[in-house]
Amino acid sequence: MLTNSLVLGAAEAASHEGINGGDILFQLVIFIVLLALLKKVAWGPLMGIMKQREEFVANEIASAEKSRKEAANTLEEQRALLKEARVEAQNLIEKAKAQGDAQRELIIADAKKEAERVKSAALLEIDQQKEKAVAAIRDQVSSLSVLIASKVIEKELTDQDQEKLINDYIQEVGEKR
Repeated sequence: MLTNSLVLGAAEAASHEGINGGDILFQLVIFIVLLALLKKVAWGPLMGIMKQREEFVANEIASAEKSRKEAANTLEEQRALLKEARVEAQNLIEKAKAQGDAQRELIIADAKKEAERVKSAALLEIDQQKEKAVAAIRDQVSSLSVLIASKVIEKELTDQDQEKLINDYIQEVGEKR
């Protein structure tokens, strides 16, 4: 309605040939009132909404920057922890290898000692068995010698009898074994 009256007022002014000061003043007052209403009704709330939107965007940007910095810090912390875990794992592997090597050397040393002990025991047993065999042979030789001597004393032997006697005793010793 206000615009219709302005348009009508402008059309009437154009139909008159002279400049009407009252119409100009009226239109100027209406224009100022319209500007004041626009400022109060539309411009103020619009500027308030724009100010709120600007603050919201600024807060979102600040929050995003803060989140980015926190993510970068977290990423660096995770990288440091991962590096530390890798170093720790490498140390554990090296310790396990060293322990395995030490254990292997200990097992080898124990096996060598055991082998040496078994060898010594076997050599000792061989010597004992050898001494027993030598003692048994001495006993047999001495008993044979006594037996032969007693037989020889009992009778006077010819060469043939002596040979036969020796062969008989050798055969008898072979059967005893």
